[in-house]
Amino acid sequence: MTNDSPRGNGTTTASAAADVTPSGAAWLTSASPFPRSVRALWSARPTAPTVLPTGSLFDVVSLPDLFARRVLDLLWTDGPGSGPVAALPDRIMIFAAPGTADRLPALLRWEEWGRGDGARDVPAPLCHGPGDAVTIPPLRRPEPGGEGASAGEPRVRWLVAPEVRYPWLPGPQVLLWACTKARAQVAAGAGAAPDPTPRGNGFSISGDRVLEFSRHQAPLAQLVRAADS
Repeated sequence: MTNDSPRGNGTTTASAAADVTPSGAAWLTSASPFPRSVRALWSARPTAPTVLPTGSLFDVVSLPDLFARRVLDLLWTDGPGSGPVAALPDRIMIFAAPGTADRLPALLRWEEWGRGDGARDVPAPLCHGPGDAVTIPPLRRPEPGGEGASAGEPRVRWLVAPEVRYPWLPGPQVLLWACTKARAQVAAGAGAAPDPTPRGNGFSISGDRVLEFSRHQAPLAQLVRAADS
């Protein structure tokens, strides 16, 4: 697999809080046809999830949790890395380049997905593109004792939070490579799926480096101002 992303090879262990940076907030806002509404929601409830459309700024490939761990481990160790990644209770959403939702299913059908011996239990990814929408994690995790903290961990959280204004996103060919290789691991009876955050409890891959989230604990007002610019 050729490392064709602009990511460098250095990594830095991340802090526990996977928060969106001001540049990442600006990127997310640009996905909505109603950016003012998104900014108003973030101002009022920064720890609330947000629904954003897919298909223009990004597509989303949703995978079962255990299988997604293998895919992400391959992307991060043997491949070009990833863009933003969000976790649901039983699924992981990989943010992908626009057009991936249309192209990836066709590529998987060409690979006869699900027909290989020992890999029949691996379901096809759920691909969200034009006309769809997904729930994205909040800008910030609730502070202990703060709003939203009583409900426990958010049902959707960032594994890799948006960090830059124009993040690199994997396309269909990259995800095809990772999915088919992960499926081969399942068919071969490979061991337990790796931890989805092998380098810490959440980290952010920017264009050419991995940075600690603790360096980006910007005030909420700064996040909203950046999204407004």
